Amino acid sequence: MEARDSELKKELEATLHTRRELGEEYEPALVESFLEKVEGRLDATVDRRMRRLMAEQQMTIARGARGTTDAWGERFGFAIVSLILAIPLSAIAAVNADLPGLIVAWLGIVGVNAVHTMHKLPHFGQGRRSRRQDSDWED
Repeated sequence: MEARDSELKKELEATLHTRRELGEEYEPALVESFLEKVEGRLDATVDRRMRRLMAEQQMTIARGARGTTDAWGERFGFAIVSLILAIPLSAIAAVNADLPGLIVAWLGIVGVNAVHTMHKLPHFGQGRRSRRQDSDWED
């Protein structure tokens, strides 16, 4: 940054020196030339910043897309683990409480999986809140 500033300072000094040598009649052309150089540097800076911003946005989008697959993998892994744990839970429930115990064990397994899945959904529960808020405005 300092190198660019020193280059711009040298350009300004050269423009002022040239103005002194050539006289006031060349001042508008010299000022315009200097301003074109400043504008070129500003354009380059803006372009560089825009490219950086776009690259950061692309990285954010790429990370977001990857995050959805990770969430799916997490849900899938949770379902597999719960099915594996369901085997001994089913055996214990069936031995101790017969069919009613087995039904209660499976309802618990399904319930835990349902709550876990619903909790991981991006917009779970927002629809109900927005409807309630809309009805408040209607009253």
